[in-house]
Amino acid sequence: MQVRLRDHALPWRLCAVPAVVASLVLAGCAADVGSRPGQVPEIRPGVLAGYLPANARPDSLKLVPPPPAPDSAAQAADAEMARKQMALRGTARWQLAAADAELRFPQAAGVFSCALGAPISEQATPRLVLLLRRSLVDAGLSTYGAKDHYQRARPFVVNGQPICTPEDADKLRKDGSYPSGHNAAGWAWALILAELAPDRADALFARGLAFGQSRLVCNVHWQSDALAGRTMGAAAVARLHADPVFLADMAAARQEIAAVRARGLPPSHDCAAEAAALAP
Repeated sequence: MQVRLRDHALPWRLCAVPAVVASLVLAGCAADVGSRPGQVPEIRPGVLAGYLPANARPDSLKLVPPPPAPDSAAQAADAEMARKQMALRGTARWQLAAADAELRFPQAAGVFSCALGAPISEQATPRLVLLLRRSLVDAGLSTYGAKDHYQRARPFVVNGQPICTPEDADKLRKDGSYPSGHNAAGWAWALILAELAPDRADALFARGLAFGQSRLVCNVHWQSDALAGRTMGAAAVARLHADPVFLADMAAARQEIAAVRARGLPPSHDCAAEAAALAP
């Protein structure tokens, strides 16, 4: 069975992973070697272990403030932003937001392909895909200290309006809205890719922001959830730079990107459709 990784599906806990899996990850760190496709343990079917042990991940409960209080001006601003997103329902932007909701690989691999100007796939860039899969776990899990503590209700629970992935509604109701796991992952990916291809940084940052804002378009996150999620994504990437396995994978991914760009290989997504959906 394939596992769909959306931010409601992020409550896999590395601290609950069997000791043998944790020891394999730590052994790789100690050896100062990069990841190898097929050799990284899974923490559940289809979900690779991240680079960081549980006690090394940034703690969102310590790093982001509490979410807006129910009757506050900040909550009113969140609600107004959610109301404005309703105008996008049924548009190409709504459809892109539904596609952005998917964190399962290989589907999620190509999200930044147009922004990078090159393919991102297991065939063309296997080490880059591995890097994205593992960093997803570190960034996503970093949000759960605050998510579990505050258990903030999601916009669709409050406003009763539709979401772009209705099949997820029951699970999302049980998963705290603040901070956004999608924003943490998307911003982490944007930062990582911009470091690997600095000449494409603006396009990659813009796509990272749009990826996170897709959660507002989908009516499953508040704006303050998105902002706090980006904070956690940035914190995760900063911490990852102290991990030797992550650094080795960055070096390998950089070489892959240079190779596919030198060959002039096209992006793996429909860039014209994506640009049209994201146009102001």
